[in-house]
Formats: sequence, structure tokens, C-alpha cells
Amino acid sequence: MSRWLSIVPLIVLVALAALFIGWSLKRDPSIKPDAIVGQPIPETVLPMLTGDQPGPGHLDLKTAGVGKPMLVNVFASWCAPCRAEHPNLMALKARGVAVVGVAWKDDPVATRAFLDELGDPYAMVLVDRDGRAGLDLGISGAPETFAVNAMGVVVAKSSGPLIDPAEIERLVQAIQAPPRPLPTERGR
Repeated sequence: MSRWLSIVPLIVLVALAALFIGWSLKRDPSIKPDAIVGQPIPETVLPMLTGDQPGPGHLDLKTAGVGKPMLVNVFASWCAPCRAEHPNLMALKARGVAVVGVAWKDDPVATRAFLDELGDPYAMVLVDRDGRAGLDLGISGAPETFAVNAMGVVVAKSSGPLIDPAEIERLVQAIQAPPRPLPTERGR
């Protein structure tokens, strides 16, 4: 009898594994959680990276673009995919695209070393040591990039490294799209 009792947890574990595998096979990986798209970017206040230290200045994500469209790139020095996308971020900077970096769950000294080594593509870097901005943005990990229009609304999102030229252009086009007319202007 005790032999059968020792096998029961194994049977339950196998059944749970089968359920998980079945769910994974039916799930469409191209569908990403984009709940924040169409919403204002959170007004999370973070310290700005100054040298290799956070602060003394603080800024919220919404005003980081100063009323202009921007890309908000969540990255970390310890993130291998962040290294892979870095040359594309440098190319965006060369094109004049404003990119605001959010150093997610990273030590500011390591962040500065990362940027000194690879180049700094960011108009500014905000320090998110405790991951609060990551939670507010709903990220699943680094890197993730948000296209934010001049009104502070997230108009597109990309999860994972920006290495696909079509994905990069999709984000750039999203922030360059002309604003929609006000409902009162449509009848004119």
C-alpha cells in the first residue's frame, strides 16, 4: 500500500506536465500582452542616471519626452539580448529618434559601464533599481520597447530585442504618425 502512495505524487506531476505542454502547444507565441498600448505611459518618477549614480534629478516617464514622441527602452547591463539590440539603438540615435532608457533592476555603476563600453544611445537614462517602472509598464523582462507619442500615449510595444528591421520601423512609424483630429474637427 505504501508503494502505491509513493507513486501518486509522480502520477500527479506527470498529469500536470501534460496539461502544461498541451496549453503551451495551443498558445500563440506571436500574441504579446500589449495591455498598455493605447493607454497613457505611467507617471512613474525615477532618478536620472548621472555619471554612475542615480540622481540627484528625478523625472517621470511621461515627461521624459518633453512633449515629443519617443521610444522608451527597458534594458539592463546583465541582459544578453540588450547587447544584441544595442547597435540598432545607436542607429536610431543617429537617425534622430529620441530613445529614453530605463535601466531595469540594474546597478547604476554597471549601467554606466555598459553604456561606456557599447556607446550611449539614450537621450536620458532613468534608474529603476527596484523594478517599479517595469511593473507599471507591465513588462515581462528586458528588453522591451514602447513607442510613445507626443501626447504621452503608448502607441506600440515590442517585447524582446530590437533586431528585426521591420519591427524597428513599425515602432518609428508609430511615433511619427500624425495625430488624429479632434472629434470636433471632423465636421469641418
